[in-house]
Amino acid sequence: MWRPQSERTIVYKYYLYQTTVVSGFFWPIFTIFLLDRGLSYTEITLLNSISAAVIVVGEVPTGYVADRIGHRNSMLASSALFVASVGGFAFAHTFLEFTALWILWSFANTFRSGSADAWLYETLRERLDADEYTRVRGRGTSANQWFSAATMLTAGGLYAVDPVLPFVAGASLNALGIPVLLAIPKTERYADDGGSEDDESEDGIDDGAGRDGDYGVSDAISVVRSQLSRPPLRSFVLYFAVLFGVIAVVDNFIQPIVVGEVGLSESSLGVVYAGFAVVAAVASQHAARIEDALSTRGVVVAVPLVVSLALLVPTLFPVVALPAFFLMKGGRELLYPIMSGYVNDRVGTVGRATVLSAVSLLFALFRIPLQPLGGVVADATSPITAVAALAGLFVVAAALLHLWEAPASRATEERSVTTK
Repeated sequence: MWRPQSERTIVYKYYLYQTTVVSGFFWPIFTIFLLDRGLSYTEITLLNSISAAVIVVGEVPTGYVADRIGHRNSMLASSALFVASVGGFAFAHTFLEFTALWILWSFANTFRSGSADAWLYETLRERLDADEYTRVRGRGTSANQWFSAATMLTAGGLYAVDPVLPFVAGASLNALGIPVLLAIPKTERYADDGGSEDDESEDGIDDGAGRDGDYGVSDAISVVRSQLSRPPLRSFVLYFAVLFGVIAVVDNFIQPIVVGEVGLSESSLGVVYAGFAVVAAVASQHAARIEDALSTRGVVVAVPLVVSLALLVPTLFPVVALPAFFLMKGGRELLYPIMSGYVNDRVGTVGRATVLSAVSLLFALFRIPLQPLGGVVADATSPITAVAALAGLFVVAAALLHLWEAPASRATEERSVTTK
């Protein structure tokens, strides 16, 4: 028989879980480690392309699996894959070995990307209030970023003692997520007694696929097609696909710009990345408050525009590149819970993880061409010029999208949940 836990306790456990899915122990030294293991920059870039391709291939299937086996079980699978891949990095030496581990790491992300948000939204809807999603999601990301910042400060020291220690520490931390997940409840639909007593959501809308056993592949395809091919989600998701794609490519150029153009030492990169995590944590923690103050549409329009303009300035004044990167990192973490909450509010209970995984798939699709495009521009000119070109590309794409169908326009601000 399904029994509720204390809502406050569940939220705290979610925050604790978020501190176990960080890469801070090894992320600031990852490129150095890969180069030391004999990989070239071309091979490292190719690993990123493989990761994006795995996400494209795996997002919807793993989202479908999450909707079949339960969101918490999918999160458990993700944590297990993180442990295997991160721990394996310590022992890999060849490109093929790293490729296999990168594939595992990518699948770990796909199993988590839709299911974690779906679990949180459903749990809040059942036990507390779905309107709390942005606040709780933002604070969870904030906890993740704060802890990530703390672990980043140790990365250089661990690497100096032994290059494998950052990965051993990272895998051990990921492993702690498994008992934390086992201590949180399944959502009502996947509870041990077979699910809720009726097939109707709290919104009074028929889920359309009944209980777990009636949700098939055709249902998943139908849900994704119907949700993402029409307003309000189609332009909204495209808008963020371009934005997050541009930010992902710009991330590749932060280190050479900070060292080559700003003039900081390589040893200071760990501190810089810890600073990024702190700024991101603060921004994520206050996402709901800022959304309330500016409205969803206000945040969606203003923050990306400010970030894009800031990334254009370093072409004239390279010294401002570092604060521009801080602004970019904070802006992304401010926007992500708002974006995720907006999408969650407009999809139904059944197929939620599938739709969220489809959104992640579209984001990955945009990264595949943007990554080599940024690399070509950087090779032909400079990393700082590539950053400006990418920022300009977003501004143009955003303008065209607003002319076609404004993302999060006032006409679509109202919550309108549909399922099929």
